[in-house]
Amino acid sequence: MTHTAGRPTARARGRLAELSALGARPGNRRHPLVAAAMVLPLAVLLAVVFGGVEAVITQASSVAGLLGL
Repeated sequence: MTHTAGRPTARARGRLAELSALGARPGNRRHPLVAAAMVLPLAVLLAVVFGGVEAVITQASSVAGLLGL
């Protein structure tokens, strides 16, 4: 039986390279704001799903209490 799963074509690889280079600096490093924009939606989703929002609010209020605010 022949192997039917081929490798991505050169054109598809070119598009993936262009997409991965979005927001990249000339030194092949991504701009910090682009990196934050990629990570924040997932971080917010995980915080909401696992109840991390309440924990952050509790800790922030404790710190505010220690600072006398």
